[in-house]
Amino acid sequence: MSDPIALITNIRADYEARYLSALASAMPAEKVVLFRQMSEEQRASVQIAIVANPDPADVAALPGLVWVQSLWAGVEQLVTRLSADGPPIVRMLDPEMSRTMAEAVLAWTYYLQRDMPAYVRQQRQGLWRQHAYRKPSTLTVGILGLGSLGTAAAARLGEAGFKVAGWSRSAKQLPGVQTFSKDDGLVNMLGISDIVVCLVPLTTETRGLLHAGLLAVMKPGASLINFARGPVVVTNDLLAALDSGHLSHAVLDVFDEEPLAPDSRLWQHPQVSVLPHISAPTDFETTAAVIAANVGAYRGNGALPDSVDLMLGY
Repeated sequence: MSDPIALITNIRADYEARYLSALASAMPAEKVVLFRQMSEEQRASVQIAIVANPDPADVAALPGLVWVQSLWAGVEQLVTRLSADGPPIVRMLDPEMSRTMAEAVLAWTYYLQRDMPAYVRQQRQGLWRQHAYRKPSTLTVGILGLGSLGTAAAARLGEAGFKVAGWSRSAKQLPGVQTFSKDDGLVNMLGISDIVVCLVPLTTETRGLLHAGLLAVMKPGASLINFARGPVVVTNDLLAALDSGHLSHAVLDVFDEEPLAPDSRLWQHPQVSVLPHISAPTDFETTAAVIAANVGAYRGNGALPDSVDLMLGY
């Protein structure tokens, strides 16, 4: 048997146990061991660490580490907390996560397209009032971030009949999508979108990306869906845009601090839908299968999976 693989997490115990079980099933020839249960001899021989919100000191305690495999797609914490000259970091690229995210984007886009926020408010008021139906083809959905998640979401929205626009740092071309790039492209895309879906990774460049200035260029009455990371949107600026009536609704699945504080205004705001970070939950079995393929390639020929560009942050 090869050297053991370290599993380093700071997550719920039941989730950790499910990951451990799924990884063992996907890689029967490998020995995956919780870091805290490893002997000093085992730690000295580890080449691969699988991590979820790890203590940087635990990662540093593996002197022979060759690469770090994240269990999650978001790697902003790893990039900022682990040593810049440390082993390469591999983010989770799971097709099932892309499918699940695209499903969530479509579901909540429909929620907004069919005026569900208005009907929720009317129910609370005991008000019976019908609103005019808006066809998907009359609405433009703008997607911030055209990586694997954004690309999958764009395709799903297009299949449902929505007009789709998309923005990315560098120019991209996607079938059926009106694409934009760079700062002026971002302004232009926000200006034509009835619903904006945020799917960009959190980096130094995207932190605070949607601030008062850019929220102001969004179409009057537009809505926002944030399924990326909380700090991409400046919360107070978003609340001001909602309070003024410039934006009509926000669906938020991510926040600056999670869980969301009990005294946050977002909980009770009539134009906000709060979700507990559930838009694209990790699938234990498919995640384990992706990792098994990466580990198998490394064991077979020493090939390392594509790793995070530390300068870009993803």
